[in-house]
Amino acid sequence: MKKLLIIEDDIAFSNTLSRRMGKYGFDCKVVNDEHDILMVCASFLPQYILLDMKLTTQSGLHFIEPLKAVCPDSKLVLLTGFASIATAVEAVKLGADDYLTKPADTKVILQALIGKSAVTQLPDTVMSPERLEWEHIQQVLKHNEGNVSQTARQLNMHRRTLQRKLQKKPAQR
Repeated sequence: MKKLLIIEDDIAFSNTLSRRMGKYGFDCKVVNDEHDILMVCASFLPQYILLDMKLTTQSGLHFIEPLKAVCPDSKLVLLTGFASIATAVEAVKLGADDYLTKPADTKVILQALIGKSAVTQLPDTVMSPERLEWEHIQQVLKHNEGNVSQTARQLNMHRRTLQRKLQKKPAQR
């Protein structure tokens, strides 16, 4: 059985992803706490690793080299809701085998893990600037536990401007 380590701080998303990948023959282990990542990796020894870019307190980029040191032959795919060419290049330089933007369809994740590289599909999966801004606002809002005023201060925008942006949800692309 193919062993897959899913490193994601969003518990609901990681459990959903684990169930989906289990249907395709993966034995999945989920790590939601970044303090347990290397210990679980060393004991589980996965052939495949899905790593979230934005963990609770650190960037997933910091874990690429240590994960590859523990499991040098594993295929590591970085998932991010904040796609950029700079982070894609940095991830690959650090040892990631692929880089996918969220929301990533299960077939695209499977293709990145066991098929040919999904990097060739990057233009199809890149979010529009409006969608990227929306996703970033949502992450900061979540970090501030829904406090719009605090989120507006962190984003350096007026609270009313933020409230207007929150009322308009952009299209998926």
